[in-house]
Amino acid sequence: MNGDNAAPMAASSYPDELRAQVEAYVEELRFPAPTAPRTAGLEEAMRYSLLAGGKRIRPVLALATARATERDPAAVLPLAAAIELIHTYSLIHDDLPAMDDDELRRGRPTCHVKFGEDVAILAGDALYAEAFKHLLTAQAGEPTRVMAAAAELAAATGVDGMVGGQYLDVAGFASTPEELRTLHALKTGRLIGASVTCVLLLEGLPETATMTYRRFAAELGVLFQIVDDILDVTGTADDLGKPQGSDERHGKRTYVTEFGLDGARDLARECHAAARSTLAEANSPHPVELEQITDFILTRTA
Repeated sequence: MNGDNAAPMAASSYPDELRAQVEAYVEELRFPAPTAPRTAGLEEAMRYSLLAGGKRIRPVLALATARATERDPAAVLPLAAAIELIHTYSLIHDDLPAMDDDELRRGRPTCHVKFGEDVAILAGDALYAEAFKHLLTAQAGEPTRVMAAAAELAAATGVDGMVGGQYLDVAGFASTPEELRTLHALKTGRLIGASVTCVLLLEGLPETATMTYRRFAAELGVLFQIVDDILDVTGTADDLGKPQGSDERHGKRTYVTEFGLDGARDLARECHAAARSTLAEANSPHPVELEQITDFILTRTA
């Protein structure tokens, strides 16, 4: 389908009931320490970024996966919160002057602008550590399964995951379409994928029973990044909550620079169709929320 002739899709519905559960849960998270109130400023910076809003796509995806596999979504809230803590840490560090050098995030001053670069770095570090502490102490389940989920989450955010992808990005290693997909499969896709696979690991499902969900999650991660690249060109500062054109300012290779705007839109539609098709293969008893998230990612405007 040619991007010039295709009518834009209407904005899709979103599982706001699950998002409300996530919001209520993370709102209650506190990070006191024996040195409090001396570290109150650190907690303030952590919560400032954590409670900045957004669609909470990654933790909502975890809750939706639980429901899709006939598990109570509330049962995986600690895991979902840990994923959101890690995502928030990555945003704080992405915004730093040494990285993307952004001064706005979701319409508010970024963490380093409000609290200083030194405190922002520490807030990100602390969120990452607190994520695993919370997962390992608050998530109910068979200990070996909780440990398996923790190991998956660590792998998804380390050298063979999000941070490794960020390194490939800042080092400018993506010179072909295949390398660009690999970069974003690590930088963006792995944490999105972990939002699905960690839930499956908590359930103790064998690898053969989870392969379809894993392929779905991989397609979803790539779809998210393609749309992100498109919005960096077409979105407004008001919609994005940050200055438009960040990728161009930094000379980054994106799906838009590689394929053009229309080509990127076509790729997004193809990726969306592949994700939907793969999800259908899973024969989930309750796929509605996963379907909603997939459609929303394609049609999102921020």
